[in-house]
Amino acid sequence: MTNEELTRLIKEISLTSFHKPFQHEGVFNFRLRTTGGRYLLRSHNIEINPSSYEKFGYEELEGIIKHELCHYHLHIEGRGYKHRDQDFRELLKETGSPRFCSLLEDKKKKPAAKLYVYQCVACKTNYRRKIRMNTERYRCGRCSGKLTAQ
Repeated sequence: MTNEELTRLIKEISLTSFHKPFQHEGVFNFRLRTTGGRYLLRSHNIEINPSSYEKFGYEELEGIIKHELCHYHLHIEGRGYKHRDQDFRELLKETGSPRFCSLLEDKKKKPAAKLYVYQCVACKTNYRRKIRMNTERYRCGRCSGKLTAQ
């Protein structure tokens, strides 16, 4: 699907679901990672994540477009267009727009950071650090003994 076809689809959905014209552009933005789409306040354009369309299909794309059109029409009319606004929530219900899109990325656990362990020579207290430290410069916090790397 091209940007022109996307714009045509957004205009069609706007007229059928909202009974109002969409007079700006719809664009696929490949840099979007965590969201299905976004409405740009300054240009009034709507950006859509193409991977949400590829992964979940036309119904998901239509839901994302409806959601962004809620932002668009409310902002143009000067009403509450933010997620927390009552006007926005009511328009979502009226048009059957989803509040959230399907998750694009699985939440991946980051690998555990490497820990550096230092031990006091005198009192045997262990210190765990994410960043390496110069044992010549620092001493034990308990007894002021010398530290060694483990």
